[in-house]
Amino acid sequence: MQVTPAAVRILAELLEEFTGQELTQTRQWRVGTALSSVMREHDCADLNALAARIAGNYRSPLARQVVEALLNNETYFFRDLAVFQDLQDTVLPALAQARAEKRRLSIWCAGCSTGQEALSLAMMLAENTAIWNDWQVEILATDVSESAIRSARKGCYNQFQIQRGLDIARMLRWFTETEDGWVASEKLRNRITYVTHNILETPPTTRRFDLVLCRNVLLYFDTATRKKAYARLDSALAEDGYLLLGGGEAVRGHTGLFMPEKGRPSFQRPAAASARSGADAMAAVR
Repeated sequence: MQVTPAAVRILAELLEEFTGQELTQTRQWRVGTALSSVMREHDCADLNALAARIAGNYRSPLARQVVEALLNNETYFFRDLAVFQDLQDTVLPALAQARAEKRRLSIWCAGCSTGQEALSLAMMLAENTAIWNDWQVEILATDVSESAIRSARKGCYNQFQIQRGLDIARMLRWFTETEDGWVASEKLRNRITYVTHNILETPPTTRRFDLVLCRNVLLYFDTATRKKAYARLDSALAEDGYLLLGGGEAVRGHTGLFMPEKGRPSFQRPAAASARSGADAMAAVR
């Protein structure tokens, strides 16, 4: 049986209400696969039956389960290695210089999924003791998915997950193999606070972040929702901070709040700051 337009509309409305994301035509092909286990668990013959079950009751546990299944939690350690190299070689040293007096650094990983991105940052900082040894470094990692946050807090990864982007030396140094999988060290996990949060809501804390990573999250928003997300990110970022977006998330044409860092298109600066000291701070650490 084909999925009816009414069923697609119900699923699309549900996803948008909870997350702000669009269920575009390019995403619809995977809906049946994503929801197959939910349909089996609740004895729904097809997507039409599942949609009928949740129609008019978007706050039910089943509706929330459908949303969780539709979310794309794709991630892996040190995703886009060149970007992490830029972080290590240029951006973090620039922030260390700018924050040298207070020796405090605040980082927000928005859309952290199951935690690999936040742990990658924690590893980089823990390994660079020459700079960060006596600093107070706070990493806040958030995601709209409750199940992803529960998994991230455990810091436990199966063999496939642990090998994606992580070299053997780091795997053996920072993780311990158990019956359940590879568990991140307590030293790493203690560096990170995980919270369920929707990026379209008020930022999760009133403090301004020095670095915000929000990669491959805005891709799923329409133009109006994306502008709202940029406004939230701008309100959370320090005036001289850095915003790191995914490779396909250009700001040009979508917002005037940020400008791409010259030579590093994935890194954005607040528009006012980009005209001031950004270039000088980067040049000082080259």
